[in-house]
Amino acid sequence: MAEEEKTNPNPQNEGTKKEVAQAKETVERADSIDEDSLDELATKANTSDEPKRQEEVEIKSTVARAEELATGSVPESKDHRSAAQANPEKFLSEFNWHNYEEGIDVIDDGKLEEFEKLVKENFVDTLDDEVVEGTVINITERDAIIDINAKSEGVISLNEFRYNPDMKVGDTVDVLIDVREDATGQLILSHRKARVIKSWERINKAHEDGTIVTGFVKARTKGGMIVDVFGIEAFLPGSQIDVKPIRDYDAYVNKTMEFKVVKINQEFKNVVVSHKALIEADIEEQKKEIISQLEKGQVLEGTVKNITSYGVFVDLGGVDGLVHITDLSWSRINHPNEIVDLDQKLNVVILDFDEDKTRIQLGLKQLKKHPWEALGDELKVGDRVKGKVVVIADYGAFVEVEEGVEGLIHVSEMSWSTHLRSAQDFVNVGDVVEAEILTMDREDRKMSLGIKQLSQDPWTDITTKYPVGSRHNGIVRNFTNFGVFVELEEGIDGLIYISDLSWTKKIKHPSEFTDIGAKLDVVVLELDVDGRKLSLGHKQIEDNPWDKYEDEFAVGTKHTATIAEIVDKGATIDFNDDINAFVPNRHLEKEDGSKLKQGEEAQFQIIEFNKDFKRVVASHTALFREEEAKIVKQAAKKAADSAAASAPTFGDTNDALAELKRKMEGGK
Repeated sequence: MAEEEKTNPNPQNEGTKKEVAQAKETVERADSIDEDSLDELATKANTSDEPKRQEEVEIKSTVARAEELATGSVPESKDHRSAAQANPEKFLSEFNWHNYEEGIDVIDDGKLEEFEKLVKENFVDTLDDEVVEGTVINITERDAIIDINAKSEGVISLNEFRYNPDMKVGDTVDVLIDVREDATGQLILSHRKARVIKSWERINKAHEDGTIVTGFVKARTKGGMIVDVFGIEAFLPGSQIDVKPIRDYDAYVNKTMEFKVVKINQEFKNVVVSHKALIEADIEEQKKEIISQLEKGQVLEGTVKNITSYGVFVDLGGVDGLVHITDLSWSRINHPNEIVDLDQKLNVVILDFDEDKTRIQLGLKQLKKHPWEALGDELKVGDRVKGKVVVIADYGAFVEVEEGVEGLIHVSEMSWSTHLRSAQDFVNVGDVVEAEILTMDREDRKMSLGIKQLSQDPWTDITTKYPVGSRHNGIVRNFTNFGVFVELEEGIDGLIYISDLSWTKKIKHPSEFTDIGAKLDVVVLELDVDGRKLSLGHKQIEDNPWDKYEDEFAVGTKHTATIAEIVDKGATIDFNDDINAFVPNRHLEKEDGSKLKQGEEAQFQIIEFNKDFKRVVASHTALFREEEAKIVKQAAKKAADSAAASAPTFGDTNDALAELKRKMEGGK
């Protein structure tokens, strides 16, 4: 309405321009009259003659007319006369002198509403940080003059419009009221800030509504691309560019593409977009349609789309299926790229599919007959076969006899040795080995093989090579708490009990006597062919030194030695490398009453000697005390009686000779 009045002015209003100007001057004069002057005029109006009163009426009428003209509330009439001019006496009688004196002018409600409407349509509230629309009314060399229907126009540098070189006068642009008035009274606007605010509003709305936005791929960055969306830089992850793996990211730079806003971090002002999401939405519909037409066992042609360590993804024409690594070949493979190449076209069979999850399981090896079914009937248990070691485990090795047909060689079937070791000690992956078929189950498709069966079992002639009493040299292979296992040759092991290691040393554990891998001389003590057990001895290599020590260290004999160690109940002394004696505490006392100390040399008397238990007890006190000496004599007599009782009689000798004669005759 205001614009129409500007372009089509009312003739009546034009006619009152001069009158309005004169009215303003009159109002200014009227405003300069104070209340006292008005009272004086009123008094004069009541007391003066009629001409003066008439003059006063005309003055007041002129003031009222001037106020109406100044406020724009001039009634539209042909003669433009006010109420005071039409009927001065009535005007004065009805005139509200109180409102006039208080400066209150009553305005019609309709005119107020019309005035507010005009203000609302033609002016804006110049609030800070508010985005409004403005019109370009002029463009200078450096700035653009923008009209936002405010008290004054705003100025924006042309640098903010570099993205829009075609901008012209009359264009509408978004601006931000940055400062209402600067030091010079100028309205400061910003188009760049307005664009940012509007852009964030658009991005947030696109994220909430899920609408598609258009962006420009500016550059490549770590992990993806930088995309300009509505003037804001957004991040496009490499995994969200396409459903297919991207090989050349640079091919997408400087391209305009459609995206979907998938994530916004309001705190850090980060935006993540996806192009893949748009493709997946279309593909998902295609998948459902394609999967609805699939059948198990159906053979389709596809293209290798991606190769991973666990399988191959094949594009079936809008939908992808997975060929697991175990379904690529009947043979064992380490990686799918041994069988297929990227972008290779091949036929696959549908093994299974899930319509809800749109997953398709494919197979490649199923297009061929199972190798076990193609295995010849001539192959049987006991045959020797050659194959390549494809897998090694702790318990054995798998050998591929034919493509897709494997047999297991257990580690116990690799050597006749009873000491099980790792399969890696015998074979390596890739080795070609010869083996004998031990078992074969065509239904369960299992086969067991053996390598040791290719050589003779060493136990077949064990009695010839290792008769009882024969001496040999072996290698210490293992320790137990009760003895040592010694290998005489591969497959022939014997056990030396801890008691058969030494005649004289008291051994608690075999590691105190020897080491793993050490060579040891042994004597075969016992042989069990059926149980495949061999009993060995090491101390039997030499004569029992306790036989000669029995006389040398008989009870009552005296010897000189040094206290080697003081223990809880006495002390120990070493007479030589083999004989170690114990001296009880009470037998350590010397003649002067003191006791022997460690390292002190003294003379000792043997008071106990036991060959079977390798026990020797000595005493220093017995040399000078009668009671101890008496005890020694009793012990000596007891030992003599025991020896006499165990000595063979003449009759025993005859019996032994008769037994020997019978054996000799039986041998004939």
